[in-house]
Amino acid sequence: MKKLIALILFPFLVIPFGAKANDNFSVEIEALTLVMEQYKADTESSVELDMEDKKPSYMALKQDECNATVEVTKTTGLEVVNTESFDVNVCLKEIYKVIN
Repeated sequence: MKKLIALILFPFLVIPFGAKANDNFSVEIEALTLVMEQYKADTESSVELDMEDKKPSYMALKQDECNATVEVTKTTGLEVVNTESFDVNVCLKEIYKVIN
């Protein structure tokens, strides 16, 4: 009986209760959040008739501990309509649009 109880309780002793998200992705997550908030505000202010057909997708690439690059791609079905890039400084909460 003691072995059965020990077998049931052992995983709870090994797994930490205060498990946190992986800190390696914190810069990307914060950059995506900042760009999504700004992008949502910008698209709400510019009214287009066919805006509901365009669906943005986001991708973040970490550069260092404070900087990341975020790409926003608008698609309608399989067709890529528009791609925009942003340099984001997470430490200063600044977003710069990259002009190609």
